Amino acid sequence: MTKNLSKRIVTSIALSVILLVCLFLNIHSWLILITIASIIVFFEFNDLINKIWKKKEYLKYYISIIFFLYLLLFIYSAYELYNQGIELNIFILLVCIFSDIGGYVVGKSIGGKKLTKISPNKTVSGCIGSFLFSIIPIFIFSIYDKYENSINIYLVLLTIIISLACQLGDLLISYFKRKAKVKDTGTILPGHGGLLDRIDGILFGLPLGLLLLIYY
Repeated sequence: MTKNLSKRIVTSIALSVILLVCLFLNIHSWLILITIASIIVFFEFNDLINKIWKKKEYLKYYISIIFFLYLLLFIYSAYELYNQGIELNIFILLVCIFSDIGGYVVGKSIGGKKLTKISPNKTVSGCIGSFLFSIIPIFIFSIYDKYENSINIYLVLLTIIISLACQLGDLLISYFKRKAKVKDTGTILPGHGGLLDRIDGILFGLPLGLLLLIYY
């Protein structure tokens, strides 16, 4: 447990550094990173559905097309958020990351009633922890004068909705992993498994975050 946690921490730090460097360098490096991540995720997802529907080629084909189109939406969302301002991009990413951290930390610390049969490791306490931790970025951004008036009920609701999208994304990928009878989507990230295991919440949180911010 301790060894696996150490791997998770080291991997998370490395990923965070790469993400921040590409994000602050320029839009080209950001798009290259997102595109590479999407390609890896696409192959990991395809590996899952190949395990689930070995003989249903038509079904695998349609699901792959749908997921591919969604990844294009994800890339576009990352691009558009960058154009809206790096701060917004960072804010939504932090909401997704803290939501994931909250679910893991609170779920492991408290445990309790299982949330769903889709993912036996998910608990009600972890779900609540995800919602609570997702609000933390609001307070982080409120430290700066530019965001001194950023704490309001609408923004809190917005972050909770993004957190919900992250959790649903996590559950959806967990469903596919359960159907494929595998623990992880891959082995590319020590302590985490596949890249899809790491960014499944961000895949769903980023596009929704852009949609909500446009109307906000």
